[in-house]
Order: sequence, then C-alpha cells, then structure tokens
Amino acid sequence: MADAPKEFSHEVENLIASFRGLPEDETKARNRKTQDLGKLIDELLVKYRISHDSLEHSIREKWPELVGVANATYSHPVVLERGQLLVLCSHAVVRNELFHHRLQILEKLRKLPGCEGIKGLTLRAG
Repeated sequence: MADAPKEFSHEVENLIASFRGLPEDETKARNRKTQDLGKLIDELLVKYRISHDSLEHSIREKWPELVGVANATYSHPVVLERGQLLVLCSHAVVRNELFHHRLQILEKLRKLPGCEGIKGLTLRAG
C-alpha cells in the first residue's frame, strides 16, 4: 500500500511554487483535523448558554419587581461579569434614578438564588 503524501508547511509550499514559477498561495488557510460535530455543538451550547437558564435570565424575569415597572420599561440588565451587572438604560432620568437607588437594588438582587456574589451595578446609556 502506498503511504499518504507528506504535507508541507505553508512556507515550503510557497517556496516550491516560486521554484516552479507558479504564483504563491496568499491565503493563510490550514488543513485541520476534523472534529466530532456533536462534541463541538455541546461546547458551543455551554459557551453561549443556549438552552441553559442563566443568572441573567432570572434577573430579567424579576427586573420589574426589583426596580419598578416604570424604570424596567427603560432599562435592561444585559450581562453579569466579574460580579458587576451591566444595565443598559435608554433614558437618562431612569439611569439617574437607578444610580441613586443602586444600594437598594443590590440588596434585592442578592436575595435572588445564585445572585449572592453580585458586587455592583454598571449603568450605561443605550
């Protein structure tokens, strides 16, 4: 049986092409080993929290109870990173209101299951 041909590196392929007077391959494509699709999809589902309940989802469900219906209409909790909850506020008055009541909001947030480690709120216009 014949052995599979040896694969050369990208640089060697270009060197051979220049010796033969052929144009060099400018792409940076690599031949990678194939991966099991099921394993790859499972990793992506975990990485992007697809079909898994996250703290952000439970916070979004309780958001009107935490800040009031009027403030919840103009604000949206986005992501929880390093103990900080990022909240986008579409109105400056609501942002200011949430800023002044952030300690009370944090107390209510910490009472939610799994949210004990929230250290603060980051309020941004958006």
